Amino acid sequence: MEKRVLAGAVSLAVLAALVLSAQDKYTAKVPGGLALSEFKGYESWQTISVSQHGKVLAVIVGNPVIISAYQAGIPGNGKPFPDGAKMAKIHWAAKPNQFFPDASIPDKLANVDFMVKDSKRFADSGGWGYAVFDYDAASGTFKPGTSADTPPQGNDAKCGAACHAAAKATDYVFTQYGKR
Repeated sequence: MEKRVLAGAVSLAVLAALVLSAQDKYTAKVPGGLALSEFKGYESWQTISVSQHGKVLAVIVGNPVIISAYQAGIPGNGKPFPDGAKMAKIHWAAKPNQFFPDASIPDKLANVDFMVKDSKRFADSGGWGYAVFDYDAASGTFKPGTSADTPPQGNDAKCGAACHAAAKATDYVFTQYGKR
């Protein structure tokens, strides 16, 4: 009986550690700005598009607000994205597919970039807030990107504003919604 109680206690402790570990993911926050918790659930958002940059693969996903905007023709119709639109770009190192070596598939998670449209909160950066969170595989946690990253990343909510200025005509969004 004592062994079963001990085994049950150990199982509960392991489960509690896993739950706390999962919660820790959302405690990361960039200075003066966005928290990872503001994007809770991004893992199941709909795909907007995919991209490849060098040896890095990415999927760009969006919350229902931005998906509806894309489906309504934004930004191609000249209208801006509505406040509340959110997107995440999840980056992985690429590796060859074991069955099709000419194809690449995701390997290790590298980082996740986020954008949120909030024209009042981020009025001085085109209405968008930005965040980059690097993934630390050893601890299973995220931390804000830094200028030591490749490419260098600012680590405040305006870190993407200068880069995205090139896409002002499409409301500062580079990503096109892939035809379905």
